[in-house]
Amino acid sequence: MRLLVIDTALGACTAAVFEDGRPLALRFEPMTKGHQERLGGLVRDVVAEAGGGFDRLDRIGVTVGPGSFTGLRVGLAFAQGLGAALDRPVVGLSTLDGLAASSEGEGAATAALIDARRGQVYAKLFHARQPLGPDEALSLDEAARRISGMGGGVRLVGGGAAVLTEAFPDLAFAALDPRVAPAPEALAALAQAADPALHPARPLYLRAPDATPPSRLPGQPRQTAT
Repeated sequence: MRLLVIDTALGACTAAVFEDGRPLALRFEPMTKGHQERLGGLVRDVVAEAGGGFDRLDRIGVTVGPGSFTGLRVGLAFAQGLGAALDRPVVGLSTLDGLAASSEGEGAATAALIDARRGQVYAKLFHARQPLGPDEALSLDEAARRISGMGGGVRLVGGGAAVLTEAFPDLAFAALDPRVAPAPEALAALAQAADPALHPARPLYLRAPDATPPSRLPGQPRQTAT
């Protein structure tokens, strides 16, 4: 199976083509913004380098969150548009699953963490590569409590790892992997294994957006308190 993986949900812009687990072309550029401007060129480059053109693709995998509201929608819109144009399935990939799969250590307990700001992390806990629960938005206190309950030797992976260890320096962890985004190889493995019917390419929001619609239309008077 030849597949294209796309990730714009966190601190990098990723586009890569894999065939049966073997990387044919890969681009990974760390960035906190500007994904929309770079993604199209990166996809064009990896497809050209892999050879055979877009028609050779069998599947597209794209991260659906949690992550940046703007960033993840850039990747989703691109992947869905390309999938529709090529008539290829598009599978949605959890960013936290991708981070956990990027971490070394087969038997280790792993906590995939993304800084959600406002005293929270997006979190998902794993043991021996198996998830112990869903993707969640947790307070730092709750995340620390759950990770402590997993026993010693927990591997923390993702940008939220530094946030948690700074808040709780006394917690003992086996290793810290503060990577800014999932590894392309991990995303490719998840995309190949996923059932498109069970992993739709829809955004995974664990918290309402910080921005809210205006409470009144332009020109309308402000409502007075009664």
